[in-house]
Amino acid sequence: MEPIIDLKKLRLKFPGEERLLLKDTNLTIYKGEKVLLLGPSGCGKSTLLQVLGGIIPRSIDVPMKAEHRQLPNSVGYVFQDPECQFCMPYVDEEIAFVLENLQVPRVEMRDKITEYLRKVGLHDVPLHTKINSLSGGQKQRLAIASILALEPEVLLLDEPTAMLDPYGTKQVWSTILDIMTDQTLIVVEHKIDHVIDLIERIIVFDESGEILVDSPKKEVIDRHLPLLKSHGIWYPGVWEEYLSCKVRRESSTSTSSGSIMIMKDFHVYRKKEVYASVDELKIDQGEWITVVGENGAGKSTLLLGMMQLLKTSGDYEIHGVRVIPKIDLSRKIAYVFQNPEFQFVAHSVFDEVAFSLRLEGEEESVIEKKVDELLTKFSLFDHRHKHPYQLSMGQKRRLSVATAILNKQKILLLDEPTFGQDSKNTFELLELLEKERKAGTVIVMITHDERIVENFATRKWMMKEGKIVEDTFVTKRKAVYS
Repeated sequence: MEPIIDLKKLRLKFPGEERLLLKDTNLTIYKGEKVLLLGPSGCGKSTLLQVLGGIIPRSIDVPMKAEHRQLPNSVGYVFQDPECQFCMPYVDEEIAFVLENLQVPRVEMRDKITEYLRKVGLHDVPLHTKINSLSGGQKQRLAIASILALEPEVLLLDEPTAMLDPYGTKQVWSTILDIMTDQTLIVVEHKIDHVIDLIERIIVFDESGEILVDSPKKEVIDRHLPLLKSHGIWYPGVWEEYLSCKVRRESSTSTSSGSIMIMKDFHVYRKKEVYASVDELKIDQGEWITVVGENGAGKSTLLLGMMQLLKTSGDYEIHGVRVIPKIDLSRKIAYVFQNPEFQFVAHSVFDEVAFSLRLEGEEESVIEKKVDELLTKFSLFDHRHKHPYQLSMGQKRRLSVATAILNKQKILLLDEPTFGQDSKNTFELLELLEKERKAGTVIVMITHDERIVENFATRKWMMKEGKIVEDTFVTKRKAVYS
């Protein structure tokens, strides 16, 4: 059988880096294979996918060489960050752009556009909607729809459901399963429970990008679980094993005498329309609130309003002081964006963390000690001299959280901080946040991971159409942390 992808002794190194990210990598994939790439955050999975798609070195100039390189002629690529691949400003135009390149007659386009949007669960979105008005999850679905319209010979997916709600995740994988019969599929994914039935072969990488295992799925699951565990890689049953190591206990309740945050008749606007609103809410010290709901429910909009990054109206108090619209709340609240690149301001990982300390006038010797300690805690010390944009998505998320907790604000607003993380870094991050909560910090966290809700939250907000339709206090959590 002729391979559709064949790489021999691929070597790749980013400019300014001392070590090779991919060293003498050999990879052969045959037509119709369904392959999953597994490995710790930052090991080079996304980089390899970009090589397979021809993005490196055609579009991204990265020094690389290979003794032999055979790539497919027709490739569809779904990026980790969907905004990286949009070409047009409107939803229908984005898919029409693909159809035009395939010379589909104009008279057939509307039906095809509607059908592809239906397949990924965007049937409720008006066709001529501005892409920048969509939620992160809706953008991810649109990116998948536009690539499905391409009908590629090989489909490369880089965590395509990372920002989708559980229903959307299931729907997208079901769609891919239905249409990817003869085509080749190569997936980078941490949420392997949803993709495990689709794939046939698993390739496992270590932290340095070396291939540890390349075997049929069943063999990897049956024989190599200890290897996955030792490298902090997600595997079926990892949550159950993690929880079995924890002593169960009742969740502690707030002991504060007053509420830290109060909202009443609070409305958040995008342009002149209300996109999220709260009738009345009080948040006390030491609460961990998870915000859940379908993509487009208004979760990110609500948090942006709480941070005063969008126009708001109504009564809003923090520590008993009324919040004036457009006021800078950065000294009271730390915010982590859904897209971490939105908040980076420096040219190196070290300087990114040091930035706020320098604003406060700390001495450089003190800054260096604090920054190095924090980067070590977040497994980023070896990347301290890199530009933040050179990090993997999981590493970018960790850097954004590290900068957020540095100044010890007592309110943390986090928009999906765990997506793109391997299991080791996910659990370490959650336990670090739990320590902050126990010290009295309020955590308001958007997540699609029900395991986080069940095991870490003290309270859950369910959002729908811009409103909190369910506000549940959790009296008992399943896990404990010493």
